[in-house]
Amino acid sequence: MTAEATGTPRSPSLVELAASISAGRLTSESAVRSALDRIHAVNPALNAVVQLRAEAALADARFADRANPNQRGRLHGVPITIKDSLDTAELITTAGTQGRAAFVPAHDATVVTRLRAAGAIVIGKTNTPDLTLAFETDNLVYGRTNNPYDVTRTSGGSSGGAAAIIAAGAVALDIGSDTGGSIRVPAHFCGIAGLKPTAGRVPRSGHIIDFTGAVQGLTHIGPLARQVDDLALALEIIAGPDGIDPHVVGAPLGDSRRIAVGALRVGYFLTLGDRAATSETADALRGALTALEAAGCATSETEIPDSRDIYAVYSGLFWGDGGAAVERTLAKAGTTSSALFERVALARARADSSAQLTERYEHWDRWRSGMLRIFDSCDLLVCPAHAEPAPLHGRLDRANAAFTQLFNLTGWPAVVVRAGTSRNGLPIGVQCVAPPWREDIALAAARHLEVVFGDWPAPKV
Repeated sequence: MTAEATGTPRSPSLVELAASISAGRLTSESAVRSALDRIHAVNPALNAVVQLRAEAALADARFADRANPNQRGRLHGVPITIKDSLDTAELITTAGTQGRAAFVPAHDATVVTRLRAAGAIVIGKTNTPDLTLAFETDNLVYGRTNNPYDVTRTSGGSSGGAAAIIAAGAVALDIGSDTGGSIRVPAHFCGIAGLKPTAGRVPRSGHIIDFTGAVQGLTHIGPLARQVDDLALALEIIAGPDGIDPHVVGAPLGDSRRIAVGALRVGYFLTLGDRAATSETADALRGALTALEAAGCATSETEIPDSRDIYAVYSGLFWGDGGAAVERTLAKAGTTSSALFERVALARARADSSAQLTERYEHWDRWRSGMLRIFDSCDLLVCPAHAEPAPLHGRLDRANAAFTQLFNLTGWPAVVVRAGTSRNGLPIGVQCVAPPWREDIALAAARHLEVVFGDWPAPKV
């Protein structure tokens, strides 16, 4: 069922925290202390934050409070966390893999450098599955992360630690990665907002799955936050070429505030082949469509070409090399024990020939070209972020990832925002998907839904 907004008090957003610190209504030290206190209160139940630099972050905050007001960045003094798959100088970065259990990078990932330059204070790292390659956040280094709405359920993956700690009200921003839904699925399961930008928008330099290889275009870096405006602010800071990731271009960012939401033509779908959304998920999506129609949007059902094949196409591309790329990454990390070795062995037994693999890439490009025709008749797609709310640990149906993998295959920008609640109190999100480089459209539609629905019930943790 789609829940009514409850008016439940919410924690400050990223935009609100930054404004309060900038205006002197709040010190950075008090903001950092509040975040640390909340982490200490909820993390024993969640296991979301896996590295914490408490004293160093407080020292950074005190320094920030003494800084010249004329030399402050857009996130001056704001505490944030970073997914453990992104390098952080002088702070252990495991990427969830056993071989990097004590690895301390010499340099920050590009997105971390940019956030620090904007004044943000990194207070810790959040949990991720081994090499980020799973939809449940669990690994041999730190163990499993739980959902703050029900600790017997998954927070999703691979940005599961990020989504859980944001939903629990400790921090307002984390930066995650998304190779098949790893920002959007956790955002959906944990009831927060998440953005997968257009492929080529944000550098992947310093991420465990980086900008190299035949399927590099599947991996995106993007923000998770409490509010849609927080996603927009973070994107402005982390986007753009860094002179390292050769696939990133300097495409201009549109202003989502300038989008006339009511003028958008909205396409939607509820199923992908034999993958169907649960009735509660479908109800939440219909509620979102009703909210957009009330604003003036014209809506129409959209057919996704070859929808039955999405999961198979994605899996064939990612594992068609017999798992060789994943095996090289494990070897580079020095990992000798990982559940991924089982998947590599299975993939090796089914490895494509070079002719089969190159044919897959050709099919992929032809399909992507055909997909662009969808935007001849609509400006925005609204669809499920996943077929169901957060399942119990160990019960996730991997093939339901087709709803998010679809837009890793196209490379289009997609925002997840909460649009409902299940009968047993679990969040339900929807995806707002726009044409390439039009994050502004996806963000504008998601913000409209956020305003219409208002605040949702807070998690139990």
